[in-house]
Amino acid sequence: MRVQKEELFRGLSDAIVAMDEEKTVELSKAIIAGNIDAYEAIEKGLSEGMERVGRLFEEEEYFVPELLICSDAMYAGLEILRPHITAAETDKKHRVVIGVIQGDTHDIGKNLVKIMLEASRFEVFDLGRDVPPARFVEKAKELGADLIAISTLMTTTMEDMGTVIKLLKEDGSRGRFKVMVGGGPISKRFADRIGADGYAVNAGAAASMAQTFLKAER
Repeated sequence: MRVQKEELFRGLSDAIVAMDEEKTVELSKAIIAGNIDAYEAIEKGLSEGMERVGRLFEEEEYFVPELLICSDAMYAGLEILRPHITAAETDKKHRVVIGVIQGDTHDIGKNLVKIMLEASRFEVFDLGRDVPPARFVEKAKELGADLIAISTLMTTTMEDMGTVIKLLKEDGSRGRFKVMVGGGPISKRFADRIGADGYAVNAGAAASMAQTFLKAER
């Protein structure tokens, strides 16, 4: 039984990498029919596959179109597996508040980061585009989030990323949240200057950094 289970998980991972939504659905249904743990299938099948896709994206073997097709396959599998996850397993998720900073409406990069975070089993709350700094702070507190992820593609809106961190410091809650920033004009030097905890160059790197933050806290 264990051999069959591991084969199904590997098959799921391979189907994601192969951008094969039909195979992903078929294998997800087989997992449910075989009474195999759905949470484990998401972790060792769908998520592992998207991690591989993230590495291919970082290595520039896959590009945005491939990443989006792979994510469609992942979401198709999630739709089948999620209803079979117990409440206790769902509670294990860490929460991320994500959005594009005020003044910018470019959200493709933010959406890719969201996909990769969800594939890594984070519970992601998407504030959308053109988000005021105070909104990031309010939502993170409301949800008891672990991470705040902020993006922009415009140099004119970069400084408002720092405003989010200033607001957290002013109300004494800075230590409760890790803050990641990213986007076309952003650099590690800029992230360090505004006091962010990290800077990610792409979606795969953002998901890896988020996982690293949480491992460091354990």
